[in-house]
Amino acid sequence: MANVLDLRRRIRSIKNTRQITKAMKMVAAARLRRAQERAFASRPYVTMMVSVLQSLKRRTEIYDPETGEVRHPLLLTRPEKNVLLVVISGEGGFAGAFNANIVKAATNFIASHKDQQIDIEAIGRKGRDILRRRYPAAQYIEAQKQDEHDTGRPRRGERANTIELLDSHYRNILHKITFDEIRELGREIIALYTNEQIDAVYLVYNEFKSVIQQRLVVERILPIIEIGKQEIAAAEEMTLEQRERAAEAALSAGVSLDSAEAEAAAKQAEEEARRFGTAEVDYIYEQPPHELFKAILPRYVGTLLYHAMVESVAAEFAARMTAMDSATNNASDLIDHYTLLMNRVRQAAITKELIEIVSGAAAL
Repeated sequence: MANVLDLRRRIRSIKNTRQITKAMKMVAAARLRRAQERAFASRPYVTMMVSVLQSLKRRTEIYDPETGEVRHPLLLTRPEKNVLLVVISGEGGFAGAFNANIVKAATNFIASHKDQQIDIEAIGRKGRDILRRRYPAAQYIEAQKQDEHDTGRPRRGERANTIELLDSHYRNILHKITFDEIRELGREIIALYTNEQIDAVYLVYNEFKSVIQQRLVVERILPIIEIGKQEIAAAEEMTLEQRERAAEAALSAGVSLDSAEAEAAAKQAEEEARRFGTAEVDYIYEQPPHELFKAILPRYVGTLLYHAMVESVAAEFAARMTAMDSATNNASDLIDHYTLLMNRVRQAAITKELIEIVSGAAAL
């Protein structure tokens, strides 16, 4: 059994750790508030974008009546032989099972699509590091710029493996999310799909509604089957125990669970967008339908990517806040346990000394 001095050192070490976890919890709570506001602020834009596309779809033909071709290649479906899987994980650790669950969902998707060739685009350092150890990196070849719109980046060589991890150029995109960077990522994805190098695009991310309402989803964003409708391939909801833990952590950190104002604003924006999309008004479009789809659909894909990333960042901060709250509570329990043990050891030592004194006095 450890002596009193060892137990005091252990208690002091655990107290220092508890201070660190408590500080990390408060930092995560502060960043969660900002990320939550950004996620809520993006929802009306997404809703109106969907409404504009739905209105355009109702008033124009998706197929050209003369040629019978689809107005835009993003609306064209084909058998899924080559798939791009975009995995959005966290940039940091100390978030419980947040990153592990995302990687698990990605590996489950890959296991269920063994007959397909899959390219993995890992957004987030933690998920990229884990996937790098499991799947080989894609081979690239040097290429010169062909036109002014070409990025000049190395292009994919001949495929050597069925599942390959792409060398991502967006490694720090989650530290400071900007729509311009995400739009560039969307352009690259659209170019791959338009050139028929990939046949479908799936996103793996945490869908954030509130601190206690999250779910891990695998969503297909390309091809666009039905505008405004999520094509969910797999989803995993939070358990009741996880919701209770998240609620306790949020309340102790001063994060409000009542998102009534944000939900009311989102509902109002959704109603306004729905009225716009379904209004019986004969709009006159100056541009031909194919030009309208060409201008709006890529922005729609970029908006879906942006919305997924801001929600994933908010979910990461919520997971880190909950994990640090649990670590702080566990440290407090350990301190109580070792304090009780130290008191018992000290009391046993005092009792032993008293017995020795009394025995010595009796012997005299």
